[in-house]
Amino acid sequence: MLLEVKGLCVNYGHIEAVRDITFDVPEGSITTLIGANGAGKSTTLKTLSGLRKVRAGQVIFDGTDITHAAPYDRVKMGISQSPEGRGCFPGMTVRENLDMGAYVRTDRKSAAYNQDMERVLELFPRLEERIEQAAGTLSGGEQQMLAIGRALMARPRLILLDEPSMGLAPKLIQQIFSIIDEINDQGTTVLLVEQNAAQALKRADDAHILETGEIVRSGTGAELAGDESVKAAYLGGNI
Repeated sequence: MLLEVKGLCVNYGHIEAVRDITFDVPEGSITTLIGANGAGKSTTLKTLSGLRKVRAGQVIFDGTDITHAAPYDRVKMGISQSPEGRGCFPGMTVRENLDMGAYVRTDRKSAAYNQDMERVLELFPRLEERIEQAAGTLSGGEQQMLAIGRALMARPRLILLDEPSMGLAPKLIQQIFSIIDEINDQGTTVLLVEQNAAQALKRADDAHILETGEIVRSGTGAELAGDESVKAAYLGGNI
């Protein structure tokens, strides 16, 4: 098991944002968290990245307890995140943004680094076309590609994707999810938070539904996609 989350509790002040959640992410899998706005999905990813403090519970990555590890140490260990809202550096070029994703690496002039850059540009040919363009001038879809590419430049074993389809046109949504499949096929484990539940469940090995900070249902993606109550609540009655 690559990631184990045990009894995780996270607060914003006195407000419980995540309450006693437990789930695993098998190595090589796509695992998804779905739920309504405010369910605790993004808070969970921020906590796994080390950006939110844990009130109670444990986070174990590849057998090591990282519950209180600093964010940069988690990146060094192999966890990187593409955040909700993309978080690109608007005044920096596409190339500079990708370089920032590799900030903790010590091999930035190596063949391996160049191979990773080539991999990102092969996954996202549009970024290669815009490589010296300021990130702030890119379209929303291009910025999403850049956010994912930047996370990949850390050479993660586990990539955390927070709402990668948010605000994108249907054609671009299909493209982004195809790339997520390809990233996973290339060996990177994916933990996906996504409001487009139909697309998320379609490709998820394991899925968990969050409501008001708690996991209320778990199963394979196919099991939850075929459940009538899940269809009614999250899939508009169909998938």
